[in-house]
Amino acid sequence: MTSKSNTTRGQVFVIAAASGTGKTSLVSALLSAHPNAAVSISHTTRAQRPNEQDGINYFFVDRARFEDLIQQGLFVEHAEVFGNLYGTSTEEVERIIAAGKQLILEIDWQGAQQVKAKLPDANLIFILPPTLETLKTRLLGRGQDDLDTVEQRFNGARDEIAQYHTFDYLIVNDNFQLALQQLSAIVFEDPAPFEIQAQTARYIDLLTALTT
Repeated sequence: MTSKSNTTRGQVFVIAAASGTGKTSLVSALLSAHPNAAVSISHTTRAQRPNEQDGINYFFVDRARFEDLIQQGLFVEHAEVFGNLYGTSTEEVERIIAAGKQLILEIDWQGAQQVKAKLPDANLIFILPPTLETLKTRLLGRGQDDLDTVEQRFNGARDEIAQYHTFDYLIVNDNFQLALQQLSAIVFEDPAPFEIQAQTARYIDLLTALTT
């Protein structure tokens, strides 16, 4: 018999995609629509910005402290991005799922594999763009990066998308509202229709176009 504490625990959902796929917008919309979904507060060695609060936006630590936490095995995932370290602590994950919330981790495919190794029950969701052309248009339309950075992100997209088979679930962000409904179904309702085997068969032509 399952204990009450087990039935009320949340689950971990890792959401990954190539830059420009719309992952961040989908996660933001999911969080707005579902109070029972939450994101964790990451540790980082990045300098604290004037409008940020320690323990609210990030846990700000120096590199020596961060590396000590790595050595102690206290992160479920960590990565270095543009010279700064970022990581999700096991303690933070436990805090959220113990409260019965669905934890959403928005990280890259490598971080997703780290989480799966530490937390085998984690649910890995990969989001595809409808075409590479759409992906590039979205990257340019964001206005966040210079052309060289856009090109770098776009060139890396094919390699990232090629990792889709290491995930548990797959959705395509062609229509935002439909993709949001599907993401919500995976996290809160019935994820079975979006399992990787069925979706690979359904989108085999798209996957071939995106990865070859």
